[in-house]
Amino acid sequence: MYILFFIISFSASIIGAICGIGGGIIIKPVMDAFGVLDVSVINFLSGCTVLSMTTYSVCKSLIAKDSSINMKLGTPLAIGAAIGGLAGKELFTYVASLFETPNTAGAVQAFILMLITFGTLLYTIKKDSIHTHRVTNLFLCLIIGFILGCISSFLGIGGGPINLVVLYFFFTMGTKEAAQNSLYIILFSQGTSTLRSLFTTNLSQISIFLLAGMVICGILGGIFGRKINKKINEAMVDKLFIGLMIVIIFINIYNIYHFLSM
Repeated sequence: MYILFFIISFSASIIGAICGIGGGIIIKPVMDAFGVLDVSVINFLSGCTVLSMTTYSVCKSLIAKDSSINMKLGTPLAIGAAIGGLAGKELFTYVASLFETPNTAGAVQAFILMLITFGTLLYTIKKDSIHTHRVTNLFLCLIIGFILGCISSFLGIGGGPINLVVLYFFFTMGTKEAAQNSLYIILFSQGTSTLRSLFTTNLSQISIFLLAGMVICGILGGIFGRKINKKINEAMVDKLFIGLMIVIIFINIYNIYHFLSM
């Protein structure tokens, strides 16, 4: 089972680095589908994997000086996302406390993620005909970042497709530019979210071997994903992203049924 989780983490991190979705939107629902770990444990493992991949990808692009990150806009978005990441964790803890079992909270996560993924899919297909904006107000960037961080942390996905849609719509970014800026935002939001989880998650439930393996797979996925991203065009990135969204929607439909039937 561990080998399978390593393969999932590695593959998700490659796709995450290519598309700028972090990988959590793949890791989280797929590991949920196996039903062998607690929801909070999966959130933590997914978060650590995403954090390792985004740390490598962002630092490498900055060191290599081939970064498309818009620091003027990306930094307030990232700071807002970092604060939102903490709020999202608190929100999940509160929602989970409303139910008798963590499985019901998992079903809520899966349902919301399915709706967001479906909306993201529709937007991506129609994005060429949608009028976009060029937001420059720093306070508004902080608010947008906060909302992004809160949603992604609550869902345990790091950021994923929500970031891309927001960067397309509010900042008129191209696919590859949005991907790099999305990873930068995810780095901040996932960093604060993971730090909080270190103090609130029962780490005795987590295998150090599994955690270390997934983190290493996240870094390796970031290395390969970054190389692939340089070799393919934006149209191919969009096709990969659309295909992935369709798969994630069906996985979440299964997870809703799986959680509610347990």
